[in-house]
Amino acid sequence: MASNPVPITVAHGDGIGPEIMAACLHIMKEAGARLAIETIEIGEKGYLRGINSGMEPSAWESLRRTKVFFKAPITTPQGGGFKSLNVTTRKTLGLYANVRPCVSYDPYVETKHPGMDVVIVRENEEDLYAGIEHRQTDEVYQCLKLISRPGSEKIVRYAFEYARRNNRKKVTCFTKDNIMKFTDGLFHKVFDEVGAEYPEFEKEHWIVDIGAAKMADTPEAFDVIVMPNLYGDILSDVAAQIAGSVGLAGSANIGDHCAMFEAIHGSAPRRAGQNLANPSGLLQGGLLMLVHIGQADVAETIQNAWLRTIEDGVHTYDIFKQGTSKQKVGTKEFADAVVTRLGKKPEKLKPAAYSKAPKQTVNQSLKQHAQARKELIGVDIFFDWKQRDPVEFGKKVEAFNGNGLKLLLVSNRGIKVYPNGFEETFCTDHWRARFKADREGDPISHGQIVDLLRRIGDAKLDFIKTENLYTFDGQKGFVSAQGE
Repeated sequence: MASNPVPITVAHGDGIGPEIMAACLHIMKEAGARLAIETIEIGEKGYLRGINSGMEPSAWESLRRTKVFFKAPITTPQGGGFKSLNVTTRKTLGLYANVRPCVSYDPYVETKHPGMDVVIVRENEEDLYAGIEHRQTDEVYQCLKLISRPGSEKIVRYAFEYARRNNRKKVTCFTKDNIMKFTDGLFHKVFDEVGAEYPEFEKEHWIVDIGAAKMADTPEAFDVIVMPNLYGDILSDVAAQIAGSVGLAGSANIGDHCAMFEAIHGSAPRRAGQNLANPSGLLQGGLLMLVHIGQADVAETIQNAWLRTIEDGVHTYDIFKQGTSKQKVGTKEFADAVVTRLGKKPEKLKPAAYSKAPKQTVNQSLKQHAQARKELIGVDIFFDWKQRDPVEFGKKVEAFNGNGLKLLLVSNRGIKVYPNGFEETFCTDHWRARFKADREGDPISHGQIVDLLRRIGDAKLDFIKTENLYTFDGQKGFVSAQGE
């Protein structure tokens, strides 16, 4: 057992943040948590002072020093190009794994799924959350989805290691690789590869839409679910809500060097300053933090007291239900109720048992893969063109054939519209022209692409973006257009 206080960085946040953080720290102190707290200011005040990330340089210094961040919810001002502080923190500090346990507390918290106990393990750094977006034409905006082999391997391995450490039986992967065959396809492929190293677990893959429906209807069919960033963000909230309440769920953001712990809900500014908010979600995040820093004994004491409080019917307004709940309390009073039950265990709910749980980081040794032979065989050129006639546009760009390159097709929003398109297809002002070598499969040069762009530029046609087309060990590194 650690005897010296462990340095942690604490941010009290915005909205209900200061109230629920005060409640959590009060409970932890009374339970004997050994913490050396460094307090930082983040969030709305920083944004409004012109700090785009919402965090002062001194705050980053504290995080890099303590390597443990206990964070209350913050408010990100709408508009103005403000970046999500959560996303920035996760990516800057390499917090690649987001872990969200979703547990039901039936019959004390209303749920349609008694016995639900699902853990969502969400990739935390890439996917659509890479934050690479562009407005390309008057009508069309773009967000790039980036999935990497190392990022996928790290999160999948973390999920299996989490399952192993916590005596779980099954790991499930959710993707949409029937549509996004390259990005989600890679995530699924890595899941299969890494999963083969863990023969003791049952493993399965679901397409995310039907998987989400199954989880909402029959969550007991799942145990640990690993998925890319966006799906994990959405479905962890869904899982928490069907378990009983988003307000009861905490999360851990784990990296190789640092970790961040928080509630999964937002700052709820409408409830700020009213002594109404439920501190349980942030407290659950705090318990994950205590386990992470080697104070699982304190986490166990607090969780059992919290369970007993829930069991005794002492509830905040969000989970209060006439006939089940016995006392409606505010934020401070709920914290006091937990404190008075320290040392007690629940009588009907399953007691917590954290004492032997190890630190949550995983030694990541990425596999070395032979580098593929990469060959340039074509280029997609994107245009801003205001007319909506694909035949007219196709003939216009076909005139740029030459120097060993020819137009293969034109697509609009991913569907082929020239040659031989359907007149029923609706087109926007965002067009893609795919050029390849005169003889299919022959390699081309960057010089040929530059020469093609020069010809297009001389004709005053507005090209806005290019994407080179490659093969890797002879396999296409791009997908065909719909209808190609």
